[in-house]
Amino acid sequence: MRCWMSGMQEGVALPDRSPTGPAEATPEARADRLESLENFWARPADELADLLGSGKDGLSGDEARRRLLRAGPNDTGTARVPGLATLVLRHFSNPLLLILLFAAVVSMTMREWTDAIIVILILAASAVLSIYQEHRASQAVARLRRRLTVSSVVLRDGSACQLPATEIVPGDVILLSAGNQIPADGVVLDATDLFVDQALLSGETWLAEKHPGVSPAHAPLASRGNCVFMGTSVRSGTGRMLAVNTGRHTEFGLIEGQLERQEPETEFERGLRRFGAMLMRFMFLIVLVVLGINILLQRASGDTLLFVVALAVGLSPELLPAILTVTLAHGSKEMARQGVIVKRLNAIENLGSMTVLCTDKTGTLTAGAPRLDAAVDVSARPDEELGRLAFLNASLQTGLANALDQAILASPSQRLAPGTWRKLDEIPYDFQRRRLSVVVAGSEGGESALMITKGAFQNVMDVCASAWQDGAEVPLDESMRSLMSERFAAWSAQGFRVLGLATRRVDPGIRHSPADERNLCLRGFLLFFDPPEPGVKPTLASLHRLGVTLKIITGDNLAVARHVAEAVGIDASHALTGEALSAMSDDALWQRAAGCNLFAEVDPNQKERIVRVLQKGGQVVGFLGDGINDAPALHAADVGISVDRAVDVAREAADLVLLKHDLKLVRAGIDEGRHTFANTLKYIFITTSANFGNMISMAVAALALPFLPLLAKQILLNNFLSDIPALGIAGDNVDREWDRTPHRWDLNMIRSFMLSFGLISTAFDLVTFGALLWLTRNVAAMDDQAALFRTGWFVESLLTQLFILMVIRTYKPIHRSRPAGFVAGAVLAIAGLALALPYLPVAQQAFSFVPLPWHMVAAILLITAAYIIVSELTKRHFYRRFGFGIRRRRAVKGESA
Repeated sequence: MRCWMSGMQEGVALPDRSPTGPAEATPEARADRLESLENFWARPADELADLLGSGKDGLSGDEARRRLLRAGPNDTGTARVPGLATLVLRHFSNPLLLILLFAAVVSMTMREWTDAIIVILILAASAVLSIYQEHRASQAVARLRRRLTVSSVVLRDGSACQLPATEIVPGDVILLSAGNQIPADGVVLDATDLFVDQALLSGETWLAEKHPGVSPAHAPLASRGNCVFMGTSVRSGTGRMLAVNTGRHTEFGLIEGQLERQEPETEFERGLRRFGAMLMRFMFLIVLVVLGINILLQRASGDTLLFVVALAVGLSPELLPAILTVTLAHGSKEMARQGVIVKRLNAIENLGSMTVLCTDKTGTLTAGAPRLDAAVDVSARPDEELGRLAFLNASLQTGLANALDQAILASPSQRLAPGTWRKLDEIPYDFQRRRLSVVVAGSEGGESALMITKGAFQNVMDVCASAWQDGAEVPLDESMRSLMSERFAAWSAQGFRVLGLATRRVDPGIRHSPADERNLCLRGFLLFFDPPEPGVKPTLASLHRLGVTLKIITGDNLAVARHVAEAVGIDASHALTGEALSAMSDDALWQRAAGCNLFAEVDPNQKERIVRVLQKGGQVVGFLGDGINDAPALHAADVGISVDRAVDVAREAADLVLLKHDLKLVRAGIDEGRHTFANTLKYIFITTSANFGNMISMAVAALALPFLPLLAKQILLNNFLSDIPALGIAGDNVDREWDRTPHRWDLNMIRSFMLSFGLISTAFDLVTFGALLWLTRNVAAMDDQAALFRTGWFVESLLTQLFILMVIRTYKPIHRSRPAGFVAGAVLAIAGLALALPYLPVAQQAFSFVPLPWHMVAAILLITAAYIIVSELTKRHFYRRFGFGIRRRRAVKGESA
């Protein structure tokens, strides 16, 4: 937790209230007053504080807890986990299930009590199984997300403390600094060069400067310079705010309440939706044809109606949403076990599909703990005074914490005795100036103060007019500038990060701004070294084997970045700088970006542009970043990756958060993403082949046979039992060959799979029909023949659905790929149950089964075995054509296939 600096100037004097809260207002009275705070930006801050019962010390802990109970958590509610009741309602809002429930009611009105009760029981069992799995998955994901709650520094009982943003209440005084995500709507109490990115709400592409004051009541959101808003972020500077509105009462909450905003649909989800729609159209067409012909042939009856409706439900991919949720949740738990927290489940498939990973070098390719190697003057000689000036700058700045300042503070030779200097002012760092200045004065006082400016080499040189050499100030002429640039290039080529440091005497009695950073005296240079991360080379090699290209995108200078890239084995022969990018059109950059592995000296907007250009070229792009300047690129990437110690805005923009800044975790996450992708596709393959084949078979049988091929309750039982092992697909083992290359959704391939295996299923169903009719030809009574036929086909249909799962779940021969224990156990157990059901008295009474003679059972087993063999041979031919698992995307220009 960062303590508030006592030297900060206060822009607004709030009422001095006791931490125990005002005695003159009851909670009920204050609640009425809080509801009346419209156009709060047009009220003076001290008036707002009075209305909110707050003061310069913020709220008391007891009062804040009372307000939290009354107002509820400070969130918009859209990210909350759906409750059990919501899942139940959502499950039974499926139109097909509603139709089936209606049919059950019709059956009861026809006094078919047994059929109606069985239908309802099977529906209830299926719902309980699906809802339980989805609820457990949602709860697990929620527990993981709670580990990444954004926190804020709040004044409670007069002391600064770090609290989850969800505990912020109206009246809280919140301390702001660069990198913070703003947790509520409120007014600025004081600010020092406070710039906020509020593009999320206002659409502005530039930063908004915030300051104390009053805005007109009619001012639009973008013009309220004294307000900050929930969901926006501090890009530079420091300040304090008074929280006025929280949760759904904020501008962000109102927008989400109107739109009930959802995450953008991923490519994988879009493919699922389109495929599901195609399958449903096929299904309804067949069902309508079957029902229409039965009516024309005057076969329509209550049983026919139940059969058609049950056929619709039995052939629909009704478990697909639950399978997707459970599969993704299983993947997120596995990734959490390895140190990757998944914030947005849909990003898991994108991680498995990722072809390009963009990352900064610091902390990823390097150790991430730079050390101050030397502090040298303009003549490249060690300079202790320069080190002390650097220590002052680093220790007194209150903006964004960074590794270079920490390295300065950790260097024992730079430390100063406490109390020697006092801070008067600060000009915070921003990504345009790339400098940070503090104004200090000695403890003995004096008529002038010293501005100490530290920053990127060229950005400091640009504001210097002289240099300190051999104890005297000399003009910084062109020859000296050229010499400094040569030394900078030489140090950079050796891998040193070089900062410049300059000073100037200034007036201590005024507020200073970036315009005052002029005519400085260059004092020298700070050299930092961050060695390559041990073991990063094998990790990069493994990423390359996975088909993932790593590209470095950094704001650091080209020479340093190239040194690091070459040290870890990345080809940096084709590099682009931010200056070169600015001169390129998007088309020109698209031509260069695929073959360029190093982008240096780029600003935040250029990072985002690089990501979008790579996406335009057909790449699935991941971006790993942890700073404020990484937020735009994290938003734009297909999968944004950050770390748990990143600034708030970077963590919020990311889809995945690493508990350790380590590429090995990304490597493990890619594996898990591909496993999750594979298991989701397995269910799609299984359900499409079985559903399409059964759809055609049911339609032919219903039209060709003088009786219904299966009763409604038998269809539903078949569907329920075959779904049980399918739920285990979420945790199934995956062939390791899936790790070798990225995969993407291919609707044409899925359609081909459905037709190939669906028509094989139909062909064997027709063979089964013929065999069953021939084996029952001597049965005199039509009802007895129908009962034998239905029982035989129920057993054959269930067996083939179970064993086709074992065939399709792997691209390898079935005997060479070991399924998960639950999948194998469920398949064997239900197969045994399928063979036993015809002989169980309970099943005979409830489902109208009859015992099968041994020769009929032998025929069913023979047909099932033949079906497995033909499906296995078809699978091998199919994967030789499409590649294992799923067809790989085409390589784009500049990338090897």
